[in-house]
Amino acid sequence: MNNVSIFWMQLTASVFVLTVIAVWYVWPALTKLPLKSALTILLFAHVPRYVGMTLLVPGMVDSKLPSAFLSGAGYGDLLEAGLALACIFLLRTNWRVAIPLVWVTNIWGFVDLVNGVRGLLQ
Repeated sequence: MNNVSIFWMQLTASVFVLTVIAVWYVWPALTKLPLKSALTILLFAHVPRYVGMTLLVPGMVDSKLPSAFLSGAGYGDLLEAGLALACIFLLRTNWRVAIPLVWVTNIWGFVDLVNGVRGLLQ
């Protein structure tokens, strides 16, 4: 089996398992909370994405990976972590721009994820 097939099998299995967890446990718990509290909990999952900066440390990843991909993924993850943290603080202090910024943060996170997968498969 080639590496691309293994990657897609792992990704599919992860999405399936996480979907089951979300449907059975996370969604029911979040629906009982106020919107801002539920969003805050969901945003905390994105704060540790600063760890993606390790892609920029020489020797941490395969040297054959393109540097453009590594810098895009590393800084993209850092931006996502910063946006998520900013959203959390704005939600906790009831700023008007909090909900729109949550949308921006989620859209950016999705674009960054798609870009990362695209970069790995090229």
